[in-house]
Amino acid sequence: MYLALLVIFLQCSDIYTQERVFTFNRVEIKVQPSVKVKNGAPMSIVCHADISKSTNFQLKHNFTIFKDGKLVFMTVSGKGDARYEIPVARSSDTGDYECTVEADGKAKSSNSLHVWVTGMTKPILTAEKKEVLEGEVVKLRCELPEEVPPLYFFFRKIKMNSTPKEKFVFEPHRNFSVMEFSVEEDDNILQFDCFGRRNVKLEFESSKHSNTTLVTVREPFIKPTLNAKPSSNITEGDRIQFECSTVVAQMRDIEIILQKNKTILSSVRDEKLLKYSAVATLEDSGEYLCKVEQGRTSKTTKLNVIVSELFPKPILAASMSKLDENKELTLNCSISGFQKANFSILRKNSNGDICLKNSGNLTIIVNVNDTGSYICKAEVKGIVKESKPVRINVYAPVSKPTLSVASGLPEVVLGKPLQLICRSVMGTPPITFRFYKGNEIKKTVINDTYATFLDKNITQNDKRGYKCDARNNHSSGMKTSNILNITVIVPIRNASLGSIPYEEVEDGSETVFLCSVNEGSWPIRFRIFRKTDREVLLFEKNENADRVMWRKEAMNRRDTGTYYCMASNRANVDVKSRPITISVVLAAWQKGVIAAFVLILIAGAVTLTLWWFLCKKKKAKGPSMEMSGSALATNLTSEKLTRQHNDGDYYSGSGYIEDSENHMKSTDENKGPDLESAEVEYTEVEVSTLDPHRAPVQKGTETVYSEIRKANNDSVENRHSRIQGHPDAT
Repeated sequence: MYLALLVIFLQCSDIYTQERVFTFNRVEIKVQPSVKVKNGAPMSIVCHADISKSTNFQLKHNFTIFKDGKLVFMTVSGKGDARYEIPVARSSDTGDYECTVEADGKAKSSNSLHVWVTGMTKPILTAEKKEVLEGEVVKLRCELPEEVPPLYFFFRKIKMNSTPKEKFVFEPHRNFSVMEFSVEEDDNILQFDCFGRRNVKLEFESSKHSNTTLVTVREPFIKPTLNAKPSSNITEGDRIQFECSTVVAQMRDIEIILQKNKTILSSVRDEKLLKYSAVATLEDSGEYLCKVEQGRTSKTTKLNVIVSELFPKPILAASMSKLDENKELTLNCSISGFQKANFSILRKNSNGDICLKNSGNLTIIVNVNDTGSYICKAEVKGIVKESKPVRINVYAPVSKPTLSVASGLPEVVLGKPLQLICRSVMGTPPITFRFYKGNEIKKTVINDTYATFLDKNITQNDKRGYKCDARNNHSSGMKTSNILNITVIVPIRNASLGSIPYEEVEDGSETVFLCSVNEGSWPIRFRIFRKTDREVLLFEKNENADRVMWRKEAMNRRDTGTYYCMASNRANVDVKSRPITISVVLAAWQKGVIAAFVLILIAGAVTLTLWWFLCKKKKAKGPSMEMSGSALATNLTSEKLTRQHNDGDYYSGSGYIEDSENHMKSTDENKGPDLESAEVEYTEVEVSTLDPHRAPVQKGTETVYSEIRKANNDSVENRHSRIQGHPDAT
């Protein structure tokens, strides 16, 4: 029964589950009345969920509305719609809205919708002070309530009959800003306002202008007055007095300054009046300025003063401006149309002008030291005026110039430039120098005491001499130097080294070395070197020729090596020849002596070898014959050892063996060092015997071995003989 109930319950659950099937078709968000809403108007954000159900059952919906990713509204409803009411829309409500609906574990979001609340709230402007002094500052505060940063604030200073001055501040984190304006001279009643601006979707939106704030400006002192006494139009020589005054509200840190052309003439502090007087001159004409300062405030007044000329500047005249020394010079100082004046003539000097005479006329005999600038001064009624300077040049004659080579010696290396110096020891500058090559002018130079000339066109066969002349403004005229002849040094070219004999030299013989050059100016310095592990100087000589010869009388084996020569002259360039190799060999008589000595040694060795061989042969022959006779006696044979010419004779003896083919072989070839020391010899002898029981006579061959051992001291000698039948014997 329980099993049946469980089955019924599960079936009912399946039916219930099948009845609650649903799906989201879409979720959308809307704005009422529109996506653009005026600031202050009501606004509604509506979220709608379109859902499909298997049956008509109740479903709870969780609605969530986001603005710029932040949660602003949430509600639960059994309906498919949710509404977010904003009674008064502000610009801060501008943004991107999105809603999400969640039901029974399922969720779906709408697309994003941008809402723009147009218009900004009116800013509020406040001033820290309503009344300020000139030179102070006005501090303002502009606020945009209900606006969200970032914001731009613009402040304006408005004056009557002038363009407003505007300043702006960017505030990224607050909805207000503070600004200061300085109060300038002539500011009386000032008006200030401000407005805000924001950036919406790359578009700027500005607010209305704020309320206007009035600020009253008070003067700390009045504009100064400037007067000139007795008048602003006076004659030079008269005394003029300036007075500058003002009215001050508070006598604190106030300063009065009188200046002309930015030059301060006088100043006072904490006083209301400034006085300044002077004797008027023409230079005193111009604009004067009186300036009063207190803190940041300053006011100025200008006055133009005209000073009339009492007398013109004097004129200094000279009889001559350029003259020779020991000549007479006359100076005259005068004033056009004016006679009554005190004159003085002076010479300008860096340490102060030197007064020559308190008169209008001066006559002197000049020398070189009188060269300089001269002036005259005229004084009338305390007014002193100075003439324009007059330049006087006194000339001493030039001395005879000297022409020399900059390097010192009157020579030049071919291919290099020649630098000449023309110098005049005496003479007042400027001096004009001229250089000549032959009779041709090459260069003209104006200098003080010397001049230089660089000649780059030097040839080997150039025989023209050089000279120079010098002159200045002295009446004596030109002076010419002596003619300078230049030696052209031709550099060394192509050095070579040879020898006689060449390459191979006999020991003890003489060798002649010849070092020569193709071209070069004399004298030439020749040097010969031998190069081994180091360079050794063998010969050195200065020669007025293009070659030099060096004899080395006795060459030896140590002189073998590489030789080269170097040549140089006053061009200071070392030219090296190609190296040659010299081999010192034996002389002919030395070779003959060595050959004779070698032949003597060879002959002696041959003689000793032959003598020794003969001695050995004699020693080996006696024992061999003795062993052969003993063997025949033992065998009782009296046969006569004979040998036919055709068949070959048989000899027994030491040192020779005859085989069946009649070849003779020496056993001495088999001797070694050990056998020599022990003197052991083996001899094989073929013996022919007669068989008495047979006829005819049969030839047989037996081998006889003989061993001879001899002690080193030759005191004991053992001999053993053995006769062995030949395999062919019967």
